[in-house]
Amino acid sequence: MKNEIDYSRGPEKTWVYGTLRPRDGQAVTMTATVRNSAFYQQFLQLVEDANPTGDIYVITDNLSSHNSVSTRTWLEDHPRIKHVFIPVGACWLNLQEGWWRIFRKTALAGRSFGNPSHITHATNVATGQLNARAKPWIWGRPTPPTRRIRRRYMYIL
Repeated sequence: MKNEIDYSRGPEKTWVYGTLRPRDGQAVTMTATVRNSAFYQQFLQLVEDANPTGDIYVITDNLSSHNSVSTRTWLEDHPRIKHVFIPVGACWLNLQEGWWRIFRKTALAGRSFGNPSHITHATNVATGQLNARAKPWIWGRPTPPTRRIRRRYMYIL
């Protein structure tokens, strides 16, 4: 029997921030004790450090910390980062959702954690493992494998 995922329950909640770079499948994750603008800005700094050149387009949902005055002020000092907000109720437009499913299954599913540091450790290990086998992220279903056509012989009498 599978245990319930309890990584965000109880008085010591832990939140996992994550991002995916679709061109090569590399991800950046971070855990936080609360979901607020300060931790979100700290996460954006990690994303910027992981992508030293070019513009960075962050596709995100409409959480208040993503569009707070503090975050908008922080973004003014980091012009390479551009925010793109997903329409409400259209999370399927975000490529990250598929990666989150794989991440949760790898790092969190079926586990019970004793304290927040265990969650951080599981997050770091899973991110490292997923990044080690990362490949470009393609939206949509993969094409089915081609089947070898078996020759069929028909005999006419």
